[in-house]
Amino acid sequence: MKKIYVAVAGLFIFANFAICEGKDLVQEKQPEVQIAILLDTSNSMDGLISQAKSQLWKIVNEFALAKQNGKRPQLHVALYEYGNDGLKSEATWIRKICPLTDDLDKISEELFALRTNGGTECCGTVIKKAVDDLEWSKNSNDLKMIFIAGNEPFTQGKVSYVDSCKEAIAKGITVNTIFCGRMAEGIDTKWKDGAVLADGSYINIDQNAAVADIPTPQDKEIAELGAKLNVTYVGYGNIGMARKGVQMEQDANAMTVSASSMVQRAVSKSSGNYVNASWDLVDAVENGKVKLEDVKDTDLPDNMKKMSPDGRKKYIAEQVTERKKLQEKIQQLNKERSKFIAEKQKEKPGENTLDNAVIKTVHDQAAKKNYTFREE
Repeated sequence: MKKIYVAVAGLFIFANFAICEGKDLVQEKQPEVQIAILLDTSNSMDGLISQAKSQLWKIVNEFALAKQNGKRPQLHVALYEYGNDGLKSEATWIRKICPLTDDLDKISEELFALRTNGGTECCGTVIKKAVDDLEWSKNSNDLKMIFIAGNEPFTQGKVSYVDSCKEAIAKGITVNTIFCGRMAEGIDTKWKDGAVLADGSYINIDQNAAVADIPTPQDKEIAELGAKLNVTYVGYGNIGMARKGVQMEQDANAMTVSASSMVQRAVSKSSGNYVNASWDLVDAVENGKVKLEDVKDTDLPDNMKKMSPDGRKKYIAEQVTERKKLQEKIQQLNKERSKFIAEKQKEKPGENTLDNAVIKTVHDQAAKKNYTFREE
């Protein structure tokens, strides 16, 4: 009988130890930031889409400064469009463009492919789809946010925005509403009510405002270093070379918007948020996703196929070293650039634009999850 008691006691102690260990593992998990962006792509929203294209990398760069209890978060972004007559009516004119992903080039690629076209804007429906369809974290410490932007009444569609917003906050997802127009009109058409229901923020913006572009002495060098970063990426597997091509295409897209957008993109590429382990062999090896010796010759780029196993390891190590050197240089230049811009912005208050609205909201809501945003 004593042996049974001892065995039971031992199991109890082990179970408690395992539970404690499990808690530690949860606490040690890298924090996660999940953001779903729902954009109205009806005819009147060209200005909104233009702002989203031009300011994506500026918004992403805010998370390069973010820390929760001393740890940098993983950033995952999802993208939906709604209210576009070119979409299927049976899908209520809504399309999930990207699920939650860390492939920021993919988000950029899809933003630049968006086209506006007429439409019925069913806000309650698109919010519900984002809440139900995306793989949201179950960790209450993770930051989960929806940003929905548009300019038609929030009440359109068969799905009630009230129910959708309540469902969102029940899962710990805040809903932030961005009305493209006058604040009073957004309040009257229930955009503010939607945000209040889901513990979010109501913001109004001028979608047609030109985003301020402040040239700095560091811009040219940062852009040049960003281009050099691309050389350190080693595409592998079936999609490797194609995704490397997309990387260069998004550089070109950023440049078509403005010099500032190109610089912001280069800064993003120098941060921990820009990860491409799905196609870049350097990230894949560094992050432990693959072992270099396990990669088939057929999945390697042509220049690596001719190398010995030791030569391949040396080559990847050289790319790691070169990339880190370039990233550190960009980060240093960006600190100088940020100070320059901060001084210039004292002369003129921030514009009522998408980037400023999103960044302010992120800061306010992230603070509730013990996030800080500051230069090291």
